Amino acid sequence: MKPVYVINGFLESGKTEFISFTLAQNYFQVKGKTLLILCEEGEREYDPELLAHSRTEIELIENEEDFNPVNLTNLEKRHKPERIIIEFNGMWNYKNVKLPWYWKIEQQITTIDGSTFPMYYTNMRSLLAEMIRKSEMVIFNRCDTVRDQLNSYKRNIKAVNPSADVVFEGAKGEIDEILEEDLPYDLNRETIVLDNEGYGIWYLDSMDHPDRYVGKKLQFVAMVLKPENCPKGYFVPGRMAMTCCADDMAFLGYACAWQGAEELKQKEWVKVTATMAVEYWKDYQGEGPVLHAVSVEKTRAPKEEIISFS
Repeated sequence: MKPVYVINGFLESGKTEFISFTLAQNYFQVKGKTLLILCEEGEREYDPELLAHSRTEIELIENEEDFNPVNLTNLEKRHKPERIIIEFNGMWNYKNVKLPWYWKIEQQITTIDGSTFPMYYTNMRSLLAEMIRKSEMVIFNRCDTVRDQLNSYKRNIKAVNPSADVVFEGAKGEIDEILEEDLPYDLNRETIVLDNEGYGIWYLDSMDHPDRYVGKKLQFVAMVLKPENCPKGYFVPGRMAMTCCADDMAFLGYACAWQGAEELKQKEWVKVTATMAVEYWKDYQGEGPVLHAVSVEKTRAPKEEIISFS
């Protein structure tokens, strides 16, 4: 299998800087050639000395229709590289990408200019979502002027790809993570009541910072989900969320222990009061948030059944 590294992002999002930095690192100084496939030309060019030192050869594909398995295979045969880096064009729909069958994507990273993210997220959300969906890491750069927006930026990314690592960088390096005081609810209250906004933020934040919520009492309105093979005494309370657009929905919920779970009906609405723990759960493939209900009461559906991360 031919190892492939995909770097996504819109024009001037920092892809060239990231790839140049990677090529210069000692851990990337390995045997054989690297084929760097550019799908667009930005303002910044690659240093010829760096390319020579890292044994990297560049090919440019300017048209989306030319980015196909036949042409990609021909480029590989021409250069016979040990590895391939693709600097992908953010204006091309990543959903349509087809690589040669024996190319294996080892890593996918999306770079984003923090100063222009709101514009792209508002106007090109579907294209951005396709890039983010399978990326292991999302790197926001040029974040110095938007530090107060980083919490919402991270939630936007996590809504599309909960497992992605999100990194923020400024002129002086990496910027620290979300602070507790930036959350829209008080963690010190006896019972943390989650409204629509609060539920979505809690769901995403508890994946990254479960220690903030262990032992805390939470209350929220949720839809009942009873997956197949769900253990006796458990159900999944949650909310449907619009993670990208109207056609891109996800159910956000964690496993919940409740002695009356068998009496609950699929998709009925309940008010849940529960404490949170971190425990092993098969569907998580490891440890993760698990709720232990104190009470589960039937209730009406909320006025807005679908929550949004826009």
